[in-house]
Parts: sequence; C-alpha cells; structure tokens
Amino acid sequence: MGLYDRDYARGNSYGYETASRGEAQIVSFVKETYKLFAASMMAGAVGAYVGVPLAGAIQSMMWPLFFLEIGLLIGLQFVKNKPGINLMVMFAFVFMTGITTAPLLSYTLGMNGGGAVVGNAFAMTAVVFGAMSFYAIKTTKDFTSYGKPLMIALFVIIGFSIINMFLGNPMFQMIIAGGVVLLFSILVIYDTQNIMNGAYETPIDGAIALYLDFLNIFISLLQIFGVLNSDD
Repeated sequence: MGLYDRDYARGNSYGYETASRGEAQIVSFVKETYKLFAASMMAGAVGAYVGVPLAGAIQSMMWPLFFLEIGLLIGLQFVKNKPGINLMVMFAFVFMTGITTAPLLSYTLGMNGGGAVVGNAFAMTAVVFGAMSFYAIKTTKDFTSYGKPLMIALFVIIGFSIINMFLGNPMFQMIIAGGVVLLFSILVIYDTQNIMNGAYETPIDGAIALYLDFLNIFISLLQIFGVLNSDD
C-alpha cells in the first residue's frame, strides 16, 4: 500500500543547521543516504518475493499489516539515532512494504503477459526516478521551498483515493495513479535537493523519503499498466 505520510522525514529536518555542515560532512551524509536507499530497495524486493506466494493470506490481513507498517514508520522516528535498532526497524518497515505490495504483484503476474507488465513498470520507475534525480542535481531551480504545496497535493490525492475505494472506478483509479506518478516524481526532485543540502537529520530520513518516492511511483505505474493490459 502506498501514499505514506511524506511529512515523516521532513518534519524533523533542520535546514537552519545546513550552513554549519562542512562540505565533507555533506558528501559523507549523501553517500550514506544512498547506501541505505539501495539496501532498502533490496529489503523491499525480498519482502515482495516472500509475499507473492502468500498473496491471498496477505490480502485478507491487509489492513492490520498496513497499520503495522505505519507503526514501524512512526517507531523509526524514535529510534533513528540509536545504532543497530534503527537499521532493524528501518529494514522491518521496508520489508513489510514489500509484503503488502505482494497481492498487487501477484494479481498482475497472473495476467497474460503479467511478467512483462511488472518488468516494464519497474523499468519505467527506474527511468523516471533516475531522470528526476539527475534534474534535481543539475537544475538551478530550488524545489526545497515546495514542501507545503506538495503535501497539500498529497492529501488531495489521498482523499480521492479514499473516495474511489467506495466507487471502485478503474478509470478514476488510473487518473489518481497518474497524479501519484506526477506528484512523487516532483517529490524525487524535492527530496534529492534536500539530501544534497544536508537538510535531513539522519541518512535514514533521506533514504526512507527516496524509498517511498520510488515505491509510490512503481505501485502507480503497475496499476496503470495493469489496467491497460487487462482484458476486463
């Protein structure tokens, strides 16, 4: 399940301290952040791999598992400065996101050409994520002040998503998914620039922000490609 609270990491940023960080410190911070992001991607993939064969059981327990994810995400905030336990909680969280993504993956893989749909969605996500990251580094435009409008857009999308849970309209879902792809593509730029500016308290904050950007783009593209590939 996507669309997690993106204010998690930003609520604890400390941009006013950025100026006090040396360049070497920021470079080290960025490297550590991207190492943790890569490790999170692998842990999430393991969760999905474990979860796909259990998709039916996971689907029946989706809400309890989702609340467990949120609990882990909130808990991470309290332990992120405690070596050892912070990584345990972080990897538990990203593993659970893989688990809860498994029903959608299983459904898509069950379609005709489902493997290609999943592969194309992942490849497109990687392209979008890479392009937005590159743009964030190269552009002279500052996106770090866009936090409030981006959060408002997120809450609007969440509201429409809740409405469509009752409507169950595939076309409306595609529009929502398209909006999610656009929003989180911009958030990749926003988060990347904040990471480069040293505006997150810990590398874990930055890594989780990037991971959630990637995850939400992937889930939304998977939904779009799945609907387009469906015979229904």
